[in-house]
This record gives sequence, structure tokens and C-alpha cells, in this order.
Amino acid sequence: QVQFVESGGGLVEPGGSLRLSCAASGSIFGFRFIDMGWYRQAPGKQRELVAALTSGGETNYLDSVKGRFTISRDSAQNTVYLQMNSLKPEDTAVYYCNRPKSASNPASWGQGTQVTVSS
Repeated sequence: QVQFVESGGGLVEPGGSLRLSCAASGSIFGFRFIDMGWYRQAPGKQRELVAALTSGGETNYLDSVKGRFTISRDSAQNTVYLQMNSLKPEDTAVYYCNRPKSASNPASWGQGTQVTVSS
């Protein structure tokens, strides 16, 4: 079973940047062949997919983060990143990584990392 551990969150002022990391561990083989996604959940809202990266290198983004967020992968480190620039208060949420195909399984989610954008 694969586990994901998110890190890199924190408190940042509007317009600032953060880079989130998602380290995969456990029974993982061929990490570079796995579709991955970054999700977020703000208080009182449903979890949403923010950025996705396919095994073929294609990326997709939530409209509200296009041009500001970038998802990438370091297969040698079994790690996926989310570079977040020009952060806005509405980006405040707990951020998680997961495989989209596992998203419906509650046991597949990690603890997430809190991102707070505030002056």
C-alpha cells in the first residue's frame, strides 16, 4: 500500500509563494507511471482537485490557479511538488496529494498540509 506525506505548507502573505512536497512511500513501483493530483479542502467546502499530472507528463489545473500553480514530479525521489505563486487568501486550505483513481477511498488520504494566505 502506498502512503503519501505532504509538507511545505505555512502562513504566507498575499502575493507570496510556497512549494508543497508530497513524498510517496510503501509498496510503490514505477512512481513515474502513476497519475497524481494535488487537492485542497477549505473550511466548510468540499475537497477539490487543484492540479493533476499524468504519467505521460500532461498537466491540468483548476481554472482559478492556472498560471499561478505548477505541478511537477521527481521520480527518483518518489515526490510530487506543487509550486504556488501569487497566492491569494482564497487559496487558504489544507492541501493533499493522492492518485485520482484512489480519491474515493477515505483510507488513501494523508494528513495534508495547511496553507494560510493572510496579511
